[in-house]
Amino acid sequence: MASKSTAVTSKILKNVLFFSLFISVISYEFEVGEETGWVTPTGNEPETYNEWAARNRFRIGDTLHFKYHKDSVLVVNSEDYLNCNTSNPITKFQDGNTIFKFDRSGFFYFISGQSGHCKSGQRLIVRVMHPSEIESPESAPSPAPAPLSSGDDGWDSADWGPPGISSTTKLAVASYYVTSFAVILVVLY
Repeated sequence: MASKSTAVTSKILKNVLFFSLFISVISYEFEVGEETGWVTPTGNEPETYNEWAARNRFRIGDTLHFKYHKDSVLVVNSEDYLNCNTSNPITKFQDGNTIFKFDRSGFFYFISGQSGHCKSGQRLIVRVMHPSEIESPESAPSPAPAPLSSGDDGWDSADWGPPGISSTTKLAVASYYVTSFAVILVVLY
């Protein structure tokens, strides 16, 4: 009886480990601002937060990691984003080390909660892809987008074409195969 209980416990632990591995493999954590973090732009940055976001492909389950000091991160609606309105956030984070997880597809709007920071460019729009937009690995990448003209922030939804194959897509495909191999090993074991 004890060996049967041990076998069941062992199988449960293997399943928990497998699903933990599976969940961690299918999502990606993006560092907002990379090494510098969530800071007020000085104008010397190689790209704006929105240019950075346009280079990446975000999926449901991915996370944004905001690192900041004496600041905050506000999740707001599109109108409050455009007007840099900090008085009515959907969610407010002030811990200096925020992880925000995408739970749906669509647009997410982030601004700094500090006075004047949003108007100085400390704001971010992220578009999370719908699962139907995720390409198969056999698809050819889309052509590179044309350079942005002055005053264009790259967020005209009428110009959205199919997303190209990004490193996130490649990681997801590789993760799928590794996870499938792990499942086969677990089943055979």
